[in-house]
Amino acid sequence: MKKLSMVRYLSDYVVVAAKIPKRLKTLMDSLGIKPGPLIRRSIEEEIRRKIFEQLEVKAKMLSEKLPPISDEEIAELIWEDRGR
Repeated sequence: MKKLSMVRYLSDYVVVAAKIPKRLKTLMDSLGIKPGPLIRRSIEEEIRRKIFEQLEVKAKMLSEKLPPISDEEIAELIWEDRGR
């Protein structure tokens, strides 16, 4: 049974390849840099950046649809909430 769960676990992955100059590969090897974790981290950071960009656009669109709230009203709401 352990073999089946391992196969299922491995099937959740895909291979992503990148072409780099031989010089970089040689330097990576000599410095002991593993490309897998580096590529994974870079992709995760880019995905996170893109998601935040999309959220910023959506937040801006929503804020344009909401009526403006004065600073006094915000302060009043905060004081009311603290009193609970």
